[in-house]
Amino acid sequence: MNAFWVLFSLFLLCGEFHRGDARNVSSRPAVVNIGAIFQYDSAIGRVAKTAIQEAVDDINSNSSILHGTKLSVTMHDSNGSGFFGMVEALRFMETDVIAIIGPQSSVVAHVMSYVANELQVPLLSFAATDPTLTSLQFPFFVRTTQSDLYQMTAVSEIVNHYGWKDVIAIFVDDDYGRNGVSTLNDKLAERRCRISYKVGIPPDSRVNRNVIMDILIKVGLMESRIIVLHVNPPTLGFEVFTMANYLKMMDNGYVWIATDWLSSVLDSDSPLPSETMDAIQGVLVLRQHTADSDRKKAFFSRWNKITKGSPGLNSYGLYAYDSVWLVACAVDAFFKQGGVISFSNDSNIQSLEGSNLHLDAMSRFEDGNLLLKNILQCNFVGLTGPIKFSSDRSLILPAYDIINVVGTGFQCIGYWSNYSGLSTIPPETLYTRPPNRSSASQQLHSVIWPGETSSTPRGWVFPNDGRQLRIGVPMRVSFKEFVSQERRVGTFKGFCIDVFTAAINLLPYAVPYRFIPFGDGRKNPSYTELVNKITTGEFDAVIGDIAIVANRTKIVDFTQPFASSGLVVVAPFKKRNSGAWAFLRPFNPLMWAVTACLFLVVGIVVWILEHRTNDDFRGPPKQQVITLLWFSFSTMFFTHRENIVSALGRLVLVIWLFVVLIINSSYTASLTSILTVQQLSSHIKGIETLRENDDRIGYQVGSFAEHYLSEELNISKSRLVPLGSPEAYDNALKLGPEKGGVAALVDELPYVELFLSSHCTYRIIGQEFTKSGWGFAFPRDSPLAVDMSTAILALAENGDLQRIHDKWLMKSSCTSESTELESNRLHLSSFWGLFLIIGIACFIALIVYFVQILCQMRRVLPPESDSPGQRSLRSRPIGRFLSLMDEKQESSRSRGKKQKVERSSSDDSELGKKPRNI
Repeated sequence: MNAFWVLFSLFLLCGEFHRGDARNVSSRPAVVNIGAIFQYDSAIGRVAKTAIQEAVDDINSNSSILHGTKLSVTMHDSNGSGFFGMVEALRFMETDVIAIIGPQSSVVAHVMSYVANELQVPLLSFAATDPTLTSLQFPFFVRTTQSDLYQMTAVSEIVNHYGWKDVIAIFVDDDYGRNGVSTLNDKLAERRCRISYKVGIPPDSRVNRNVIMDILIKVGLMESRIIVLHVNPPTLGFEVFTMANYLKMMDNGYVWIATDWLSSVLDSDSPLPSETMDAIQGVLVLRQHTADSDRKKAFFSRWNKITKGSPGLNSYGLYAYDSVWLVACAVDAFFKQGGVISFSNDSNIQSLEGSNLHLDAMSRFEDGNLLLKNILQCNFVGLTGPIKFSSDRSLILPAYDIINVVGTGFQCIGYWSNYSGLSTIPPETLYTRPPNRSSASQQLHSVIWPGETSSTPRGWVFPNDGRQLRIGVPMRVSFKEFVSQERRVGTFKGFCIDVFTAAINLLPYAVPYRFIPFGDGRKNPSYTELVNKITTGEFDAVIGDIAIVANRTKIVDFTQPFASSGLVVVAPFKKRNSGAWAFLRPFNPLMWAVTACLFLVVGIVVWILEHRTNDDFRGPPKQQVITLLWFSFSTMFFTHRENIVSALGRLVLVIWLFVVLIINSSYTASLTSILTVQQLSSHIKGIETLRENDDRIGYQVGSFAEHYLSEELNISKSRLVPLGSPEAYDNALKLGPEKGGVAALVDELPYVELFLSSHCTYRIIGQEFTKSGWGFAFPRDSPLAVDMSTAILALAENGDLQRIHDKWLMKSSCTSESTELESNRLHLSSFWGLFLIIGIACFIALIVYFVQILCQMRRVLPPESDSPGQRSLRSRPIGRFLSLMDEKQESSRSRGKKQKVERSSSDDSELGKKPRNI
């Protein structure tokens, strides 16, 4: 049968094929032909060749998979060339293969995918990792390994894990390199990182060392020290490492991350020559993770027997083995569904008349779509783990080993999986747990970095191009204590300059910089324009009294604030005289009302408790009312003359006198403050007053206050008056809105404090209505901004920041006086606890007293009669209760005296009856 097909193919190549014919075989043929194409002389190809052959042997010896049908594989060498790959693919199309294993090169895969699409033959690549191959453009391309989409995600998470921001990418300038680096850039951007510089190497194996050296010299001049190397073939990558080692770019401070091209060589060709290993010390390498299993271990033992350990088995060899099994399983399902291996002429190829290429020898696989569907629906466990495709035609559970080249070998420092990110635990263990991507769970073992150091590199240095940082500084014409230019060009002084200088001196590296003034020197410049100069590249940083506000943080990064700031309202004030009614100010009206009511309530309670036993609280009703009122208010001065005889009355009075003592003391203290401390008043109470009226408002030229007032508070710009100096502030506030001045001034707190230190007739009205701070501005994602923030925090902790502040801004101040516009009156909330105590005492005393009355009434009342007159029966107890309350009752002291007198009288009478003894 095979000879027949060979002769038949030759016949077709000679042009003796009839285009209308079709070739069919039985639904369960004796042999199923598949093709395999890869580069024989590569690290991946040498392993894949043996792995594919072993897979075919295992399948043909297993009767349970194809049920007697044999699998035949034909291998071709692509030589790593897209052209030869296409030629070999066309040759496969003449031999009626139903699937092709390979190619290993992404470049070749792009070319072959067009052929596969046209002839509907599935193309299963175990090594082409270009992410764009799984697009809808190539429906018959099936990737049976992990995509670089996940590998570049792993790289970006490693970069983010160590806190690096900028990365340099060196790649081979073909489909594999360009698309891989493009994906890396996208993944880094998701984590606010970026590729700051990328350079492609020509995809030519004959690239000489001079080209690579020129590339590395340019890389060495860059700021970033994090280099990702994504190249193929491996010889090109080793050439890069050799030249980098020669240029001292494998020393301390550098970080090299190599993609899985290096791990395939380390696995298959170890041990590498000593000079090669010396050149890659400290490199981080990614390797496709394959789960440990008994089947995998057994295959490794079998592999070593077959190859004698050379070449070693790498992950691509395992994926090649599983790819053959994937085809076998899909073909078996294909036959079970009634699929028939049949081929027909391609009408598109037939239309190419007059061609001498004999393209009509190629035929289309009629049931290619059915076989492709079965391939994508396969679900089994191979040497690499579960073989199952997701909805985007990618293998499930992508994972990578992260290895560190150390000494003569390498060590695994952790894993990355799409399920849980970075970890030191194998992914198979994490799959049994809920996914956890918290920052605490993202861990890796310690790394030996280039230069044989275990300290994590900073990841960047200043560009070694002799250029100084261009730092923009505003040329202020007012408040020069913050920033001012000296006579010598390019030199500045002030609070902000000293903070910057002190912070930059704390950095563990030298920072060359020069100050560049911004502004015309006649008025304060616009700080928004100054910050925008960073985005245009005119300045590398901006320092000064730069407020950190929302619209600026969208375009630049700020350091940790070195001074607190916020907008406040400043207005004139006037002294308020004490006045004739100043004695009423200590209490607010509610406090006065409640206190007066409480005096009356306590008087009534004491009168009720004393009325039966105390003659001072008895008499005609008019006299009782006068006594009650007199007693109530005389307790305020502790001048009451009535004696309290009942125990309950004394209890209430003692508590009440304590309350009165507190009230008197508080009143006296508050009144003293009102009469002796200067009181301030202003018709402006804060920013809300300014929003509601139409008064003119002043602001500092160049400040963000104008934007905030007009855009955030919707205050008309016609009401806003720009002012350029403290003298202008003073003049505008003195004139007032009636004479062309302003009613109030809105500015940032540091400026206002400095202004008030020399102008004592103004005050801050209300509180800060915005909260912000001053910081130094740097380009987005600048590592220098992070280091400067750390230095500013160090200045704050060791006290240097406060000393710089005192040096420039500590002056005689008017702000020590009270800035309150109204006296701090005493309110009811300050005394409710005392009032509650006296209220509870009165309530308890009244309850006890009424219980005593009721008990006495039960003793003296006759039994309840059954006489008619329901109303009289109800009223008699009430009347009796009131009469008992009004009835005179002797106190215990009076009763004691009366009993003593009676006993004395009795004794005298008895002595009168007996004769005296003489």
